[in-house]
Amino acid sequence: MKKKSTSKSAFFIVRVLIASVFCLAGVFVALLGMGAFSNLFAQTKGIKQPGVAARQDAPGTQTPNVVHMIGPVVMNTDLRALPYVPETGETEGPRLTRHPFPLSGGLDRSGTSAFPQVQSLLAKILTPTPNMPPPLLTFDGTDRVGSGCNCRPPDTNGDVGPNHYIQTVNTGFRVFDKSGTPLTPFTTYNAFFAPMGTGTPCGNNQNDGDPFVFYDQVANRWVVSDFAFPGFPGPGPYYECIGVSQTPDPVAGGWFYYAVPNNPLNALNDYPKMALWNNPQPGGAYFLTQNLFDGVSQAFEGVSVFALDRGSMLTGGSANAISFVIPPGDPGLGASYSLVAANFRTGSPPPAGRDEMLLDVDSPSSGGVTLTQVKAWTFHVDFVTPGNSTLGVGPNHAPNALITVNGFVDAFTNTTTNLVPQPGGQPPLDTLGDKIMTPVVYQNRSGTESLWADQTIILNYPNGPTAVRWYQFNVTGGTFPATPVQQQDWSNGNDGLWRFMPSIAVDQNGNVAIGYSTSSGTIFPSIRYAGRFATDPLNDLGQGEAIMTNGTGSQTSASGRWGDYSMTTLDTDGTSFWHTNEYYITTGSSWSTRIGKFQFPAAPRSIPTPRPRPTPRPRP
Repeated sequence: MKKKSTSKSAFFIVRVLIASVFCLAGVFVALLGMGAFSNLFAQTKGIKQPGVAARQDAPGTQTPNVVHMIGPVVMNTDLRALPYVPETGETEGPRLTRHPFPLSGGLDRSGTSAFPQVQSLLAKILTPTPNMPPPLLTFDGTDRVGSGCNCRPPDTNGDVGPNHYIQTVNTGFRVFDKSGTPLTPFTTYNAFFAPMGTGTPCGNNQNDGDPFVFYDQVANRWVVSDFAFPGFPGPGPYYECIGVSQTPDPVAGGWFYYAVPNNPLNALNDYPKMALWNNPQPGGAYFLTQNLFDGVSQAFEGVSVFALDRGSMLTGGSANAISFVIPPGDPGLGASYSLVAANFRTGSPPPAGRDEMLLDVDSPSSGGVTLTQVKAWTFHVDFVTPGNSTLGVGPNHAPNALITVNGFVDAFTNTTTNLVPQPGGQPPLDTLGDKIMTPVVYQNRSGTESLWADQTIILNYPNGPTAVRWYQFNVTGGTFPATPVQQQDWSNGNDGLWRFMPSIAVDQNGNVAIGYSTSSGTIFPSIRYAGRFATDPLNDLGQGEAIMTNGTGSQTSASGRWGDYSMTTLDTDGTSFWHTNEYYITTGSSWSTRIGKFQFPAAPRSIPTPRPRPTPRPRP
């Protein structure tokens, strides 16, 4: 009996152990699903978790690079009087990426549905009825011939002020009035920065593109930049060249010039992007983010983030920049790549003391990886005591937070980023689908602070189409959230069109507009935009899509280089949007650009509930 009883007991213990193992496994899976172990892993790396105030490392615990900016050089010549200096170095080359993907070649599979009739029927049923009105105005920007650049893509960028629109392309820029009339000839960067002299590549006819322009609405000034270097591949030196207008008039009002050496690595400062922030007070900062590549081997070397002394630059004073380099990255967390700093444009300014915020997404080494995070940093800047400045957490500047988002797949495959089809069987176009796109918009409305961002993703990997993923993050109080307020993969009801290279803007009423490129096997690359009222249901560009410019040709270049970026920005009237982008008039290799202005339709009025009328009484 005892033996028999012992046998049952042993069997019972085994069953309990097995049940315990399953129970523990279930708990593990549940915790994994809730992100507990990823959170624990992140904590060991020093990353603050979502929903926790983005506290920086203590002042003095990080070591910033203090870079003396060369300048100022004062230029008081009217832009119309500058001698023309042609572009000398800009040529078409491969796009530099975090991981070296081939930038030519076709799709891994067909980019069209295997059931075109079904797709067409579904598109007719599901495509939303558009409410976005057509543009109020469109006009030609600079084209390839006018730019003097034997290059692709144009890197189209632009911004609007009270009286001017400035559009930049790879070799220079042009100033227009707000009706589209050119006020200057095309001004090359070699001509613009020539007054700096031959001491840096900026003034030595070695400007090489990746332009950026923005309007500083707080100071009523303009900022124009590009990078310059003797050649690539090569040992450098590498510089960012920056012009700040002396007055609100960018044509005749003069400029202050600065050159920022890309210390300490002297790496190529690729894909530079800029943003305006009002802190640290009183002067605020211009932020500059760049991907870094070894000048000789072209290997990825990380990301640099600069804070430029805006207060001094606006007055033409000598200025320093505070910078940090985020190294190529911990394989467990994924390398940081193409950070974009938040830009303040409308609404209340960021509260005094609010640190700058930056976002990025991972770019994996292989295609088809489902990603579920947006990484977020805060940059605390102290120009008085630079050693108090900090970026992120720890010696390698890990992000302050990992924001959990709906799963998405970056728009590339194992073999190429060139996925977007064109009519006529022309080579597919580059998606730029490995990064958050510029700008990241900051807005403070009635005390609620938010960041707005977008990117290109691919649906139905690897077949496509690509779509625009956009986000709103609540960052009130400088706290990064656990999840977005809203997010969407915008495909206009799955109509089969490929949408890519987006740019987002938000007006003073909280209405959102996104401009982007479109293309398919039957529709030429074109320019469209979509939007939503602040009162529309969440997670939807509820006002639908409008066409800004229909393309009438395809690009024939086998490289597939397209755009590199576009720009949607907000007029100083607080409600009008401007967008600039690339398209083709005829099939070939000569790109064109277009600039357009649009507004939302009048906000829908609420219809009062009808009141019951009293029953008329019969007259006596």
